[in-house]
Amino acid sequence: MAKRRLTNSQVACLTLLWGILCYMLLAYSSKITFETIFWILASGIIVFVPIYKNVRGRNSDKS
Repeated sequence: MAKRRLTNSQVACLTLLWGILCYMLLAYSSKITFETIFWILASGIIVFVPIYKNVRGRNSDKS
């Protein structure tokens, strides 16, 4: 099954949503601990690695 490519608007929406959720987590938590920072970094990896691979694959197809 072929993978669908993400459009620029989909990438922007995912990035904005992740940023808003991280802001809410930091703004409304009583204190910022190592665990909070760890989960933000882990979620960033989960969100941005597939986006990076998708964009990199899109650029290599054009060459």
